[in-house]
Parts: sequence; C-alpha cells; structure tokens
Amino acid sequence: MTDHLQYYKTNIDNYTAQVSKLYKQLTILSIARLLVFVATGIGAYFTFNNWLLFVVIIVVGIVVFIFLLSKYTTIKAVYNLKKELVAINKEELKIANGDFFDRNQGVQFQDASHNYALDIDLFGRGSFYQFINRTAINEGSVKLANSLKANATDNIISRQEAVKELAAKSDWRQQFQAYASLINAETKATTIVDFLKNHQSFMPQIFKYIPLVISMLSVVIFGLAIAKVIPAISIGYWLFVGLLITGRYLKKINSLAANTDRMRDTFRQYASLLNAIENESFTSQLLLDKQAQIQLKDKKASQILKELSSAMDALDNRNNLISAIFGNGYFLTDLKNTYKIEQWITNYKDKVEDWFEVVAFFDAYNSLGNYGFNHPHYVYPQIVDKNSDTKVTQLGHPLLKTDKRVDNDFEIRNRQFFIITGANMAGKSTFLRTVSLHIVMANVGLPVCATSSVYSPVKLITSMRTSDSLTDDSSYFFSELTRLKYIVDAIKQDNYFIILDEILKGTNSTDKAIGSRKFVEKLVATKATGIIATHDLSLCEIENHLQEVKNYYFDAQIINDELYFDYTFKKGICQNMNASFLLKKMEIV
Repeated sequence: MTDHLQYYKTNIDNYTAQVSKLYKQLTILSIARLLVFVATGIGAYFTFNNWLLFVVIIVVGIVVFIFLLSKYTTIKAVYNLKKELVAINKEELKIANGDFFDRNQGVQFQDASHNYALDIDLFGRGSFYQFINRTAINEGSVKLANSLKANATDNIISRQEAVKELAAKSDWRQQFQAYASLINAETKATTIVDFLKNHQSFMPQIFKYIPLVISMLSVVIFGLAIAKVIPAISIGYWLFVGLLITGRYLKKINSLAANTDRMRDTFRQYASLLNAIENESFTSQLLLDKQAQIQLKDKKASQILKELSSAMDALDNRNNLISAIFGNGYFLTDLKNTYKIEQWITNYKDKVEDWFEVVAFFDAYNSLGNYGFNHPHYVYPQIVDKNSDTKVTQLGHPLLKTDKRVDNDFEIRNRQFFIITGANMAGKSTFLRTVSLHIVMANVGLPVCATSSVYSPVKLITSMRTSDSLTDDSSYFFSELTRLKYIVDAIKQDNYFIILDEILKGTNSTDKAIGSRKFVEKLVATKATGIIATHDLSLCEIENHLQEVKNYYFDAQIINDELYFDYTFKKGICQNMNASFLLKKMEIV
C-alpha cells in the first residue's frame, strides 16, 4: 500500500470518529435547547402574576437559549466540515481504484479547433481532466481547464515548484477543498464583478449620519413618551416619518437587495477561502506572488469580504415584517445598511476581481498539487534548453492501470521526425497520446508517468481525429486538409511538436501515399519536430533520403493461432499486419 492511500484511510478513520463525537454533542445541545424552551415556558406560566420574576425567567431563558443555539451553530459548522473531509478522502480512494467516470467530464471546455485537446482526450468521459479535477468552484474549474489547454512553455520550473509545495500540503489542500465544497454559490464570480463595476450609487453622502440622528431621536421620543412628557401617539407619528424617508429610496433598495441576496453565499465562500490562503505560509515564488495579490495594508481581503457579507445579511433582515416596519421606521435600517454596502462597493470594487482570480488559481492548483501527492513515484521533468533533445525513460500513459501498462523509452532530437508503423491495435495511437500528454503535463508543471524525463519545452499541435461537418458543409477530406493547413501556418509562427495519426485518410491509397510523403518532407524542411503514425510502409522510405527522419514500429505476432501484442516501441519498420487474420478469426470472411 502506498503512502498516499494510507493517508486517505487514516483520515477517514480519524474524521469519522470526530463526526461521531460531534454528532453526539449536537444531539445533547438540541435536547438542552428543547428543555430550556420548555422550562422557560413553564416558569413564565407559573410566575405570570409576578412581573419581576416573570421578566427574569424570560430573560434568563432567552440568554441561555441563544447561548446554546450559538454553540450548536459553531459545532454544526465543524461537523459539516469533518463530514466533507470524510467524503473527500473516500472519493480519493474511489478514484485511486479507477472509479472516476461519474465525475465532471469538463465537456464544456472541449474545443474541436484547439491544438490538441480533442485528439488526446483532455476532456470527456475517462479524460485526463475528469481524472485530475478536484476544483470546487466554477472559476477554479475554468482555470484548471485553461491551464491544461494553455500550451505555455515559459516559467515551467516556477509552476513545478508551486505544484511540489502544494503536493506536500495535504491537510491544507483538503481543508481548502472542504471549505469550497460546503457552500453552494449559484452566482458566478464574473457576474458579481460585472455588477460591482457597473453599479451606480444612489445613496447621498449625508446618509452616513442621518440614520444615527433618527435613531437617537427615536430613543428620545420613546423616553419622553414613557415619561408622559409627550403623548404616546407621538411614537406612532414618528414611525411614519421614518417610513416616509425610507420609502423615497424603496425601489432602488429593493433592486440592490435582490442582487446582493444572490451574491451573499459567493462572498461568504470566497471569504473563507481567502482566509485560508492568507494564513498559510508559502515558499515557492508563484504561490507567494498570488498570496501578495490579495494583501492590503490595513485589512485582510477575507475580513473585508466578511464585512460586506454582514452588511448583506443585515439588509436581508428587511424580509422580516416586524423588522422592516419598526427597524426602518425608528432606525432607518435599510438606508444604513444600503449606505454601508454602497460604500464598500465604491472602495473595493476594483480589487474584488483580483481576489476572485487568486481563489480560482488556488482552487485549480489544488488539483495539480493533489495529483502530485497521489503519484509520488512519478517524476518532475528536468527542464533543458528549448532547442535541446528530449529523453524520457519508461514513459507510460497515466490513465492506464499500472499492471496493464507497458512503458517505453522515448528519445527524440530537436528537428527530428519519427515515422511509426504497426499493426492494428498494436499501440500506435496510445503511444501518440502518451507522448502528447507528457508534453502537456510537463508544460503545466506536473510530474509525468516516467522514471526520468529530460524535457525540452515545446508547444504541442496534433492531427489525430478529424470529422466531416454537415453544419459547415465540409467533407471529411476537406476538414483534414484544413487541419493540416492550420498546422503548417502555426509552425511558421512558433516552435511546435507535431503529432499526426494516419493523415489523408479521405483519399485513395496512391494519392494518400504521395500526399503524406510530400507533407512529411515539407515539415522536415521547415525543421519541425514530431511523429507521424501510419499503415503506409512506403512512407518509411523517406528515412533513406532525409537524415532527420527515423523509423519506429509497434509489433504484432500470431502465436498458436492467437494475436499477441507486446506494445513495445522498437526501431525499424513493422512487417507483421493483422487485418486479414482478424477478419478470418472473427469469421467475417
């Protein structure tokens, strides 16, 4: 059993025990609250004629009840957190066993025109994204998907250091994920940012003081009425004065309240996540830079968001009829809370986007760090000059089970091109996706499925899956040509590693052979680096004319009337094909 699996099992045992203990405490507190409520009611009933004792019992009962309720709420929050941590660790064991196909597939991030996403199964069922994703907020999911699609070759070492550090912070990562998962925030961060930037304040500056003045006058009027200095009816008249002042802004307050009501959970969620980021010590430069992005001189970003959440909660109390009438009539509560919210928006609307971006970053990198922790035997590529050679030892596909996976050594010089032949099902396409995923993972900063990797950073571009389009009125062959043209144009602008799988499938064999040969010769002439897999053995003749081209193959053998694959990457040209054998074996012919 590997260390990370033992870590998850130990966590499940520990957190389950804590959940059980907390549940007992919650049960006791619930019973205690009920007893206090009943005891207060009985006491009030028997002391109704003794007003002093009656008031004392009511007040004591309310104080004790509120104390127990506060205690219950605090413990309930911890209880929910521990339950979520149990679920997180159980999910990790489930994924480690290969059961992850019910998770978010990320199909919303799929882009058929992307350089490689569709070809290498980056998104979709059984995809790398589905396997690696641990994000808990929408913006984090987008950030993770964009990182996998970025094709960025700069600052790889900086990303590696960040992933390594987060991989070592298992407890912090799980706490972060649990906090993020506990709150179901329906409003997207981008929607909130747009609202804050476009909101036009309508509360005059004088309302910083008016609610306080009205509140003080209300207290004075109450006092004078109780002392019978002024008629008691004055209290009622004064109520209408406050309601008239509030009523002037009622429509705009209603609109603001409707918007803030939808945002409260999002702000509450981001406040807890910002607090987790602020209070953690980081050493890698990328994480330090992100942490510095949310730091202000006077206050923490998490505290500022909590202040806004409190103001929003206070404004939400207007939905209580009694609070709405008497609170606004005597204390102008709506105007006071609205003023606070608008002042907050004025002061911090330009900073919220940065805060949200940092939270999304850590949510995405939480997944990358988790992946690093879950694969302690993988290696972080040694990054060398961009014009150097790439050499990987025992390279495998990270989504294949270890006991079934066949790993291969892979070494390619800069500006070298491989032609790979092989029988059907011999492993060509899997190998192409393995090499592709190695490039993507290395660029992101992840450890790769290999025993060693010396990697020369390069962008990836592929043509492995092409389809016709009835919508665009384009044939399969035209779609493929369009993709190849896209590749030719791209390599004029930047350095790419090109991976092709059986190109020009939409034409006859003779035309395909001639066209494929000319295309490979053109790529070599432009000093491109890459691989092409093909069934066309005539294409292998290019090796005799161009020293940059090398032939490799995957073999298939028929042993005792059974087809055998070793999935081993070998130098040379494949001589054993299996189509005729399979047709006969399956009794098709």
